[in-house]
Amino acid sequence: VQLVESGGGLVQPGGSLRLSCVASGFSFSTYLMSWYRQAPGKERELVASITSGGRNTNYADSVKGRFTISRDNAKNTVYLQMNSLKPEDTAVYYCRNIFGHWGQGTQVTVSS
Repeated sequence: VQLVESGGGLVQPGGSLRLSCVASGFSFSTYLMSWYRQAPGKERELVASITSGGRNTNYADSVKGRFTISRDNAKNTVYLQMNSLKPEDTAVYYCRNIFGHWGQGTQVTVSS
């Protein structure tokens, strides 16, 4: 199993980023996928999740209305569109499958 995140970077407050996670080694289209994040000195937290077909999504209260999770099962990819970014969104963002596999993470830094 491999999960490879990309799309992180440095962005100013109010800006946007789109993260991608390409999955391999399991039947991606069958399972729920999630994005987590971990800020310095804090525990890893769930940001958003999406069911196998993409019909149902769930978000942490802190990102509702700003972040959107989506997936393309033909490309084995899950996305996280992040808008109106705040400094407190600064963290390493990880994707995770339901079997507990993690990607290597991608750094998102929101700073002026």
